[in-house]
Amino acid sequence: MSTYHSKRAKEFLKNPEEKISRHDQTFWSVRQKRDAAAAQLPEWENLREQASRIKAHTVTHLADYLEQFTTNLEKNGVIVHFAKDAQEFNEIAYGILETHKVRKLVKSKSMLTEECGLNPYLMERGIDVVESDLGERILQLMHLKPAHIVMPAIHLTRDEVGEMFEEKGISKEIGNHDPTYLTYCARQNLRKDFMDADAGMTGCNFGVAATGDCVVCTNEGNADMSTSVPKLHIVAMGLEKVIPDYASLAVFHRLLSRSGTGQPATSFTSHFRRARPGAEMHVILVDNGRSDITANTAHWETLKCIRCGACMNTCPVYRRSGGYSYSYFIPGPIGVNLSMLKDPKKHSGNVSACSLCLSCDCVCPAKVTPGSQIYRWRQSLETYGTENKEKKVMAEGMKAVYENYPVYDALLRNSSVANYIPEAWADTSLNPWSIGHTMPRFARKPFHALFKQAMEELKNGK
Repeated sequence: MSTYHSKRAKEFLKNPEEKISRHDQTFWSVRQKRDAAAAQLPEWENLREQASRIKAHTVTHLADYLEQFTTNLEKNGVIVHFAKDAQEFNEIAYGILETHKVRKLVKSKSMLTEECGLNPYLMERGIDVVESDLGERILQLMHLKPAHIVMPAIHLTRDEVGEMFEEKGISKEIGNHDPTYLTYCARQNLRKDFMDADAGMTGCNFGVAATGDCVVCTNEGNADMSTSVPKLHIVAMGLEKVIPDYASLAVFHRLLSRSGTGQPATSFTSHFRRARPGAEMHVILVDNGRSDITANTAHWETLKCIRCGACMNTCPVYRRSGGYSYSYFIPGPIGVNLSMLKDPKKHSGNVSACSLCLSCDCVCPAKVTPGSQIYRWRQSLETYGTENKEKKVMAEGMKAVYENYPVYDALLRNSSVANYIPEAWADTSLNPWSIGHTMPRFARKPFHALFKQAMEELKNGK
């Protein structure tokens, strides 16, 4: 798997203008919106620090807050389940649906259900699963996976979506690929599913321990629609989503959408605390390896992530290689870390998808420091037998040069000779640097020689 990302990225790079430029510019514009939103709050960095501390405290006291959260949910008549892994989560969800003889389930967006493979599990057992988030619905109809955790289908063009809608009979005006029109068509198509559904499922952005609230943030209101008509509501929630109280929620709410899309707040922030009259509400709390992460002294901070997607929007590698170039269902910097925590041997190829610019560290609202963690993962690749042998040989060679000053000095002094090598000779498969790069020009006199000369001149008063 060591070359997985580079091979998949190469496929994405085949169409530079249509795919790369648009993809890069789209996500960079979201990053700029994030910066503008952050600049409007003088207390922005204080909020980030507070969010980091709240998450660190909660993760290190997870059992206590989960107990409080569960107790408050049960006081409100909510039925709480614990799932140790993906298989148990799927079985519990199916068991609830089967007991209620559910044939159609409408879902709002949940990366946890993607993580656990819930949709195919239920569909194989005769349950019609309908994604109600527009992006997720588009991907479901196209049989694709999300390429981003907040904007899952933004890598697709309006023409690709419009043509698919025409093929599925969702759009009636052939050739009309206006986004407003396509959204209208999707809304009309989904309306019947909301009305016919036997059950609704939502994810959970934050679980407030002090009150038992399951807080869901959306821009489309589909979570509310998924729970307004059906009499059965199931919440899928990872253990790490629990937070202490409303004061903590206020901090995260100010950070989440500003970091993810540059909005002051999501259009809808819904609190589900109990089932409505005559209905039933279940919350499934899923571990699936999260308890193990809390014990990982080097990488436990990954659990602080609030899934805003800011690290992806700023990442130069993600922006120019696309979400499908990663071997894990979550791409980008946070996905690299989550995939390594899941299966380091299988997903170690993702750690090369990082320039170590650490821009993600700077924008992360909870200070997860995904880029710094990727650096730590790189140092341990030899443990899993997945290190790049060529890079290791190169590193050893560079170490020998750097530790021998006369050799280092001689090479630098004569490095400008490389400027006379014909470009055609340098642009070969034996020189991977030449792919997508212009070969650098070496200075006739190295910096340390110029600096030494400047210091001597300064000393002599010249």
